[in-house]
Amino acid sequence: MTGVVERSTVAGSEVNRLRLWLLLFFLALALPALVLVWQAYSELKWEAFHRHRLQAEELVSRVDKRYLQLMKTEELRPFTDFSFLNVLGDANSNFLQRSVLATYPVRSEIPGLIGYFQIDAEGIFSTPLLPAQQSEALTYGVTEGEYRQRLELSARIQTILSSNRLVPEVREITEQRQYSEPDDAAADSERRERRVASGSVNGYAGSRSGAAGLAAPPAKTEVQSQAAFDLLEKSTVISQKSKEQKRSGILGRVEDLKLDLKFQSGAGEKMAAEPELSPAVNEKHVRKERSQLPMSAAPLLRDRLGESYPQLSGVPVRTFESELDPYRLSLLDSGEFVLFRTVWRDGKRYIQGMLVAQQPFLQEVALAMFREGALSEMSDLLVAYNGDVLSVVNGAGRRSYFSGSGNFHGSLLYQKALSAPLNGVSLIFSITSLPSGTGGSVILWTSAVLLLVLCGGFLLIYRLGVGQIELVRQQQDFVAAVSHELKTPLTSIRMYGEMLLEGWVSEEKRQTYYRYIASEGERLSRLIGNVLQLARMNRNEQRIDLQPRSVSELLEELGPCITSQAEHAGFTLSLDCHPEAADLLILVDSDCLTQVVINLVDNAIKFSSRAKEKLIEVRCMLDPEGRVQLSVRDRGPGVARDQAKKIFRMFYRSESELTRETVGTGIGLALVHQLVLAMNARVNVINRNPGAEFQISFPVYEADTV
Repeated sequence: MTGVVERSTVAGSEVNRLRLWLLLFFLALALPALVLVWQAYSELKWEAFHRHRLQAEELVSRVDKRYLQLMKTEELRPFTDFSFLNVLGDANSNFLQRSVLATYPVRSEIPGLIGYFQIDAEGIFSTPLLPAQQSEALTYGVTEGEYRQRLELSARIQTILSSNRLVPEVREITEQRQYSEPDDAAADSERRERRVASGSVNGYAGSRSGAAGLAAPPAKTEVQSQAAFDLLEKSTVISQKSKEQKRSGILGRVEDLKLDLKFQSGAGEKMAAEPELSPAVNEKHVRKERSQLPMSAAPLLRDRLGESYPQLSGVPVRTFESELDPYRLSLLDSGEFVLFRTVWRDGKRYIQGMLVAQQPFLQEVALAMFREGALSEMSDLLVAYNGDVLSVVNGAGRRSYFSGSGNFHGSLLYQKALSAPLNGVSLIFSITSLPSGTGGSVILWTSAVLLLVLCGGFLLIYRLGVGQIELVRQQQDFVAAVSHELKTPLTSIRMYGEMLLEGWVSEEKRQTYYRYIASEGERLSRLIGNVLQLARMNRNEQRIDLQPRSVSELLEELGPCITSQAEHAGFTLSLDCHPEAADLLILVDSDCLTQVVINLVDNAIKFSSRAKEKLIEVRCMLDPEGRVQLSVRDRGPGVARDQAKKIFRMFYRSESELTRETVGTGIGLALVHQLVLAMNARVNVINRNPGAEFQISFPVYEADTV
């Protein structure tokens, strides 16, 4: 027992040692391979990052170029375009025509344009949509309904400006929208002449006051109106104000988005939470121009007013020189963009500009180009103004809304501010997952295959190692069992032989001793035969000679052998063959079949030695598949379900080596399984009540089978 325990302990120690060495070997291979794969994948990530960064740079360049094209026309627009009427021709032959900005509905290539406006030196708001006087509307082809619509748009523009404290607040708007002729045309003409004399010769500078009969705002308010536009030019003031006061349409701050800067830091570039803005100073130079405006069109209107549209020629004009500053962009608190410029004329300052709806202005250029490109498939685009996020377009091409910094996550790909005058607008590209491209997929799949092969190989090696350790243990147990099986009967045979030789045994016990010696001799012969058979099969020296034999003949040959074997062990053998199977032929090797049946009977004797009924049944019959079935049944305890397949393994014993009570070496059933397979048959075990039944199934041999 002590030797068995020591062998089990040594076997367990060997398995643990095998696990440790295999684990160390696996880590020694897996860790460097993992580092190499990770490095290669990271390089592909960086390559993909720079490739998409170049795409982002190219997209920003195209967007910037498109906006500059839209602004080029506005930059070249003369001072006189902001008047309802312009002078066409030279000093000798000239006539009046509508300004290109007086068209209704407002037409412009700038998306989202609401309308144009002008603030004169006195702070009076005007728009090129309206003529100087209501009475002139019909003269210039403006119908009553169209005039009302123009007046409503003008009121909307002024309302937006006043709500952002850029012009005085709009009062009595309801009265302004009523279409009515002035009660006193002479008084109306006098008011117009007074505006011309004061320098407001643009033909509409007081249209809001003149048309509605409102008084001009006080001088202090006018100065404040000019100063309000000065404040818009200071981006730092606007940026600070946007932090303190929530603007309409602002989704958040760039620094609150928690953009991951790992790619920026890895590339050795400048890290910044907010996009880098272009300098606030516009590098474009001041533009000078000479232009003409009509002195007054009222006398000509009274003289030439008729039922048809008059040709107003020979209008007195005033020629002047203007200095036009570049346009500036600012985002109003109400959410609209305002593009404006300062114009100096005769030492007086004018503000000319336009109101633009925020989202159409961004959607139809920047965001539209983004959706059309490949970047939209892997990145998000954020449009910000001085750090305030105005719009977010995700990779699916839809606008995303978020209420706080925790709702948006991503890695910064590229950020760039547009050129002046849109230098406050920045495009920020963020990536949630950077694609690695085809190379990354190849690396991932290759890594997965290598990992599976590595794990599978080590698992196979582990199982082979454990199997070899178990085989060595079983072989050691087999040697010990064989030694025990040989030593015990030999000792008994020697003892009984010496007693018989010395004449110490009475005549009554002499036959008993002879039978015991014969029985033990047969058991030793079977044991040695099994060992020799095992050796031949391991060396592939076993030769199977299959011959067609009838079932009845085989049972006649087997009967005496197994009957004697059972009787010597004190068992009763029942041999039965059904008539339908007796005359059938099967292909067998007689010696191999004899050894198989003897081993099965011997196994039945060993495991049913304590059974109440010492009976062994050997039967032959046809199974439901039409095969010849030879079965050996005992009345023992049966076979556990979890061991039904294991008992046919080499050296396997169902009992523990420490507690087993039966003799045997663990090779009998293994030889049965191998010999049965060699004869193209199959063996199985099923539990009966009581006992176990081993069934061997042979295919029926047909005489005409080749």
